[in-house]
Amino acid sequence: MFIRLKFHAINTCFLLVVSSGLLLMLLKLLLLQILLLLQQLLIMLLLQLLLLLLLLLLLLLLLLLLIYLLLLQILLPLLPVPLPLLPVSLPLPLLRASLPLPLLLSLLLLLLQLLLLLLLLLLLLLLLLLLLLLLLLLLLLLLLLLLLLLLLLLLLLSTNTNTTTTTTTSANVCGACTATTLLLLLLLLLILLLLLLLLLLLLLLLLLLLLLLLLLLLLLMLFLLLLLLLLLVLLLLLLLLLLLLLLLLLLLLLLLLLLLLLLLLLLLLLLLLIIIIILLLLLLL
Repeated sequence: MFIRLKFHAINTCFLLVVSSGLLLMLLKLLLLQILLLLQQLLIMLLLQLLLLLLLLLLLLLLLLLLIYLLLLQILLPLLPVPLPLLPVSLPLPLLRASLPLPLLLSLLLLLLQLLLLLLLLLLLLLLLLLLLLLLLLLLLLLLLLLLLLLLLLLLLLSTNTNTTTTTTTSANVCGACTATTLLLLLLLLLILLLLLLLLLLLLLLLLLLLLLLLLLLLLLMLFLLLLLLLLLVLLLLLLLLLLLLLLLLLLLLLLLLLLLLLLLLLLLLLLLLIIIIILLLLLLL
């Protein structure tokens, strides 16, 4: 009986040594993977901070542009001279002190203000999404640090089991106790890995939302360009209509002149006929 128990203890000791060696290899591989993931997360964190700063600068520029347009719309009819704020090549001769702001220019300014407000709202949404992404990245970093601590604890415990299982049978009992603690730590490690996967899924969803908002922003910019092009086309059409009206007026004037010339010619012909008839009558008499 004593020999059987001793053989069983030696067998369990051998299994603990083999399993602890495999566990050491797996833990080292996990440690390397987590260090690589930490490096990638730090790079992503720096890139998102740069993107956040760029979006803040763009937001400030759009706010300044919106304030400029509002001041332009308010103060333009009140100034006594034509404003040098607009481009020189802009065909707006109505910008005088006595004349109000033209309707087309005011509509254009209102349209630009609305589009700027929409852009500002989209940028605010992008900033909120970036802040959420930063929070998720920080949570991922915390989880990875916890995983590193657990891996270090597991490595320490596994090295302790390797040193103690080769000595005596009492050390085997301690090795069995540490094996249970190793199993508990492995369960905790699996739970943390599941949480890490969930956070990664949330991060991917937020990235998809960010891409959708960027697409909306690009579509809005294209819409703005199309509206400006339509306004320019409308202005050109109005100019063409004015030119056509002027041409029609000129043609009408030419027709009137031709009619007057024809009437004059008819009158001259009548006068000549009358003179000829009078001369014939005089000759007959």
